[in-house]
Amino acid sequence: MTSALQAVIAGLGLGLSLIVAIGAQNAFVLRQGIRREHVLPVVLVCALSDAVLIIAGVSGIGFVVERFPVVLVVLRWAGAAFLLGYGLLAARRALAPSGLAADRGGNGLSLRAAVLTVVGLTWLNPHVYLDTVLLLGSIANTHGEVGRWWFAAGAVLGSILWFTALGYGARLLRGVFAKPVAWRILDVAIAVVMIALAIMLVLRP
Repeated sequence: MTSALQAVIAGLGLGLSLIVAIGAQNAFVLRQGIRREHVLPVVLVCALSDAVLIIAGVSGIGFVVERFPVVLVVLRWAGAAFLLGYGLLAARRALAPSGLAADRGGNGLSLRAAVLTVVGLTWLNPHVYLDTVLLLGSIANTHGEVGRWWFAAGAVLGSILWFTALGYGARLLRGVFAKPVAWRILDVAIAVVMIALAIMLVLRP
């Protein structure tokens, strides 16, 4: 196995381990996928955002985050407010049966609203800078001048595979979500995840 392939596999594995988890971004992509609503733009925003952050980390831009920690403080509070607001909206959807429909799960988002939401969930999350820019960037640079870019390619590939699978694979659950009660449960779960993440961001030292 060549060193380049090893770096790609290492980047793919670490990239997937960081993004394949229950979180605000994944919950939103899952919901849009089940609804078959603006899936491609949402997946593209997630994957491209990850690619930009990964490349930034591998390029050494992570020192900015380390040198100016106030950036993470601002992002933490802005992200917490955004997550809390989205969580409360999900809770309101779950508590309002009139807003649910068996075929679409309630009123849909416009393309603009969907894109702005996923942008906020991605870029206002301070953990994405710690995980993607600092952690991935630091580990990538252990693979040498050339190997780090193969590592980055693997991490970017992992992001593309995951968000594509999540966004388009979610439609397999559409039968389950043919009933309004299923949407109520999903929105409750989303609300809990979003609000819990917001609280964690606020309480994190």
